Amino acid sequence: MSMPEAAAPSASADRSALLESLRWKKFPVLDDGFVALVDCMGEDGSVVQAARVSYGEGTRKVSDDRQLIRYLMRHAHTTPLEMAELKFVVRVPMDCWRQWIRHRTASINEYSTRYSLAIDSMQSTHDDEWRAQAANNRQGSGDFLPKSAGHKLTQSEMELQSFARRVYEERLEAGIAREQARKDLPLATYTEAYWKIDLHNLLHFLALRMDVHAQLEIRRYAETIGQQIVQPLFPLVWEAFLDYRVDAMRLTKLDKGVIQRLVAQSGQKGLPASQEHFLEAQDPSWKPLERSRERDECLQKLTTLGLVK
Repeated sequence: MSMPEAAAPSASADRSALLESLRWKKFPVLDDGFVALVDCMGEDGSVVQAARVSYGEGTRKVSDDRQLIRYLMRHAHTTPLEMAELKFVVRVPMDCWRQWIRHRTASINEYSTRYSLAIDSMQSTHDDEWRAQAANNRQGSGDFLPKSAGHKLTQSEMELQSFARRVYEERLEAGIAREQARKDLPLATYTEAYWKIDLHNLLHFLALRMDVHAQLEIRRYAETIGQQIVQPLFPLVWEAFLDYRVDAMRLTKLDKGVIQRLVAQSGQKGLPASQEHFLEAQDPSWKPLERSRERDECLQKLTTLGLVK
């Protein structure tokens, strides 16, 4: 096996300068949160190098780095992406952190309130940031409430958080163990953690948490990690990630069947089809249902593609 070619001195120096400019730089998120890069192992070339070991000699003549990375992403060949790793330190509200650590493909070391005092900071909600429950999604948000309605909620939030912190500190002053004194702190309390993850699993995290259906708070963290850190460090991977994951569209077998039936009807009815014609072409399994999320998702896809109006 031949050794990989060394990077040109100028390119290596530029890369080192970029990495140093990002390391330990705190990118603010929410009102008192942040993400910071601690270290990074690898770059676009690391992904290419790992892939070419698998493909053997001669690959460089057939495909340049960008084309190869795009091929890997397009066909979900993810192992080469695991050759790069990033380590972050994050400050995040505990309720948001609960969602974060559902991604079990990272190494985590969290700030411990058994050994140390809880961070004296809680996420606050401004008057215009309160969101109504979504009407058609049990775990999602709907529209923002009017600022006038949110003012009272913000005031009561401030009172609750202040009271909870005072109770916590009174317990500590009374000699109560930190592990017990903390139990009534709100989920809005910030925590900090080191989070190390390979590039493949990081992109999976970002694809899910940057999605419009993700909770807004964790979406802000994902967007910051992706745009401020991953994009400059892995520009070719990031470009392919946007093209083939974030901005791509997945068509199911049932979706394709609807498209085929609409195209078959287009000779008489033309495209874009009406929603009435879409309902005529829908999958038979959706027809008995008064409400079908899958049907709604298919309609949204075909409307985006301009096949239904």
